[in-house]
Amino acid sequence: GTVRLSIKQQPFELWIADDVSEQTQGLMFVTAERMSPLPDGTERGMIFAFDREHALNFWMKNTIIPLDIAYLDSDGLVVATYTMAPLDERSGQYPSGSPAQYAIEVNAGVWGRIGLRPGDAIEIPSPVRKRWP
Repeated sequence: GTVRLSIKQQPFELWIADDVSEQTQGLMFVTAERMSPLPDGTERGMIFAFDREHALNFWMKNTIIPLDIAYLDSDGLVVATYTMAPLDERSGQYPSGSPAQYAIEVNAGVWGRIGLRPGDAIEIPSPVRKRWP
């Protein structure tokens, strides 16, 4: 499924990855066309929801477009952001640094354009948050 949310007044429509198979697949093989903003300017991406906070570390295996990632703790506080290079399979390149429960991936450059930084808060929508007690 998908969820809509706003981050710094920018609307997003995010695919929800909340089970191991969806989280493993992530945005692998997704094309730039599929990630193109919607006609109304809504950006696309994916939100990864885990059952608890823990150290997260993403890589870009089979991901053919550059992405921005934001790691968030259980309260929606941004703990780290990165711009990730396509097809970068080096393990350990994009760690959360602090325990995180969520990760949001969007097109590269979006976080810089809207000014998202560690310490900012993002309201996690209830359809994502309610999956975990």
